[in-house]
Amino acid sequence: MRETYIIAEAGVNHNGSLDLAKQLIDAAVEAGADAVKFQTFKTEKLVARSAPKAEYQARETGAEESQFEMIKRLELDEASHRVLIDHCRSRGIQFLSTPFDPDSVDLLAETFDLPRLKVPSGEITNAPLLLKMAQTGKPIILSTGMSTLGEVETALGVLAFGYLGWEQPAVESFQAAYAAEEGRRALQENVTLLHCTTEYPTPYAEVNLRAIDVMREAFGLAVGYSDHTAGIAVSIGAAARGAVLIEKHFTLDRNLPGPDHKASLEPEELKAMVASIRQIEAALGRAVKVPVASELKNRSVARKSIVAARTIAQGELLTAENVAIKRPGTGKSPLLYWDLLGTRAERDYQEEEPI
Repeated sequence: MRETYIIAEAGVNHNGSLDLAKQLIDAAVEAGADAVKFQTFKTEKLVARSAPKAEYQARETGAEESQFEMIKRLELDEASHRVLIDHCRSRGIQFLSTPFDPDSVDLLAETFDLPRLKVPSGEITNAPLLLKMAQTGKPIILSTGMSTLGEVETALGVLAFGYLGWEQPAVESFQAAYAAEEGRRALQENVTLLHCTTEYPTPYAEVNLRAIDVMREAFGLAVGYSDHTAGIAVSIGAAARGAVLIEKHFTLDRNLPGPDHKASLEPEELKAMVASIRQIEAALGRAVKVPVASELKNRSVARKSIVAARTIAQGELLTAENVAIKRPGTGKSPLLYWDLLGTRAERDYQEEEPI
């Protein structure tokens, strides 16, 4: 069966340090992740200087500095991207990143020719950015935190419009692209949705993993899960529910300063998560209920047969008093018990001999 694609989300947990970013890549490799993902942005194009921090950001980094100041310290330039991409290539892991502005889309899709792009939950209503990403022709992972089904459908319309190369973007045109057979086909070929709850950490009661099933049915697309809960249990549960992709934040040390460290896994936890998901994949198996090879040898040992409860003489009437059901299951099945009662013994039987 298809393996769950596991993205180790380094995000901004490098704290602006290339050395720390390389260590995060190494940790993702050691954990067995398929990809390690960072974030690509120009601070001046991402956030207004007056923008407040999110509650979790202020809690972890203090309210004195602005969101602009915090984000600026975490920005990676083009040269840094090249170093990290080269390091990923040397370690045999896929480098991915989330672009937050048009220039960053160009950097990732054109300059570095990454195989796919990720839309973060906060950009799902940013139609110009969505359109530019789809126009690159790259496959897209669309995270859907904070969204309704209607908002997801609207975003998919923008992506369909971009993939089709249609001109004169407008809300009506996006709707038409989504409704068109070729638009839906383009989405199926290129888009993976991610269920997500945008809170750090996410309370377990607000995860709603069943939304994976709802989105899969509503849109006919592959659906994964971006996990912001504490621990690894929910990611494993999402994989068991059929998520095709799992994304999980990780850090080298949850005690490091920065907005996302506290809600991230440490390396050994990431390794345990990957191993557990791989076990779940193997355990899911086929959608059929039949005895498997390993259990066939146990059937005769675990099941029972009809046997003589005591010595029975030939011609004696078989009754509930002289017939019993015991292991092993090498004789007549207990399903035939009532058929035997009231018949005559065909020969002599010793106690516990199969009838």
